[in-house]
Amino acid sequence: MTRTLIIGDIHGCYDELRELLDAAAVASDDVVVSVGDLVDRGPKPREVVDWFRARPGAVVLMGNHERKHVRAVFSYSQEVTRLQFGDGYADAVAWMRGLPYYLELPEIRVVHAALIPGVPLAAQDEAVLAGTTAGEAILRAAIPEGWWHERYADPVPVAFGHHVVGDQPLVREGAIYGLDTGACHGGRLTALSVPDFTLYSVPAREDHWKTSAQAYQVPVLRTRAWATMGWAKLDETIAERREHPAPEADAYLDAVATWAGAIRALIPDLVPRVIALDQALRAEHGAGYAAIAAAHPAKPLLFKLARGRLTLEDVQVRCGSAAATLALAAKLGVEVGALATPP
Repeated sequence: MTRTLIIGDIHGCYDELRELLDAAAVASDDVVVSVGDLVDRGPKPREVVDWFRARPGAVVLMGNHERKHVRAVFSYSQEVTRLQFGDGYADAVAWMRGLPYYLELPEIRVVHAALIPGVPLAAQDEAVLAGTTAGEAILRAAIPEGWWHERYADPVPVAFGHHVVGDQPLVREGAIYGLDTGACHGGRLTALSVPDFTLYSVPAREDHWKTSAQAYQVPVLRTRAWATMGWAKLDETIAERREHPAPEADAYLDAVATWAGAIRALIPDLVPRVIALDQALRAEHGAGYAAIAAAHPAKPLLFKLARGRLTLEDVQVRCGSAAATLALAAKLGVEVGALATPP
């Protein structure tokens, strides 16, 4: 008998996925369905995605985490996943764009997060099905109190994930099967087999998100555009990250702050540099000064100086970021050396 195995949120827990498939004794002709959220938080999202893409007949629903990648809505877990995928990231996201939002079988309906009872699946809002922030607001407006699945009374049962229901699945026989048992947080990975309606579950090897979140702190920080980030934003980013102390990350942020401070320290000296440059050009070119100044990279500041209007504020406006400051300093003959490269 061909079965359909519906698996709760995997979140990059590839080893647990393989153990669950073995526990369920999945045959080559069985259909394997993911409720979505293959990625983010766990250690091996690329391996999970590759397995489902290679599996004949496999079905993956659009979870809110896939949707975040598709829409380039990044928080920390998405940044970690992008690093974990490496050069395969763009291809994986292109594949995610084609994921369906629901699956309807004769024996069961499958969604990632939720549905509004009484509304056909094809008429459901995709944001509700995927469990986005907007979708949850729509769901609360439709059902102000309690959970949607407490009101579900259709004759065909529904399986879903998204909300961790505990170490054990949430089951209301013949109606509700909540399958997210928190594998990425050290819980369990759970699946439902139909048409026999048998549950399978394996324990997580560890709290994967805790481990991954710690391991990727510095690699993610290194992806920040420190050089082109405005000074206020740079200070804000460092301050926000320091609200969650971690020795390696804090040491890296100290290095960034020192680097940024050294570049900012160049700014007050740039006005005298403009004056010195002006004097040198006038001495060398005499009557030809105007033409030389007009062609010089520091032209705007030289012209302001010639009109007697050059101030430190003028220089500061042009030094809104590390990259802009270093670019202006180089035009004025400052040797920036190692400062050209962020930590």
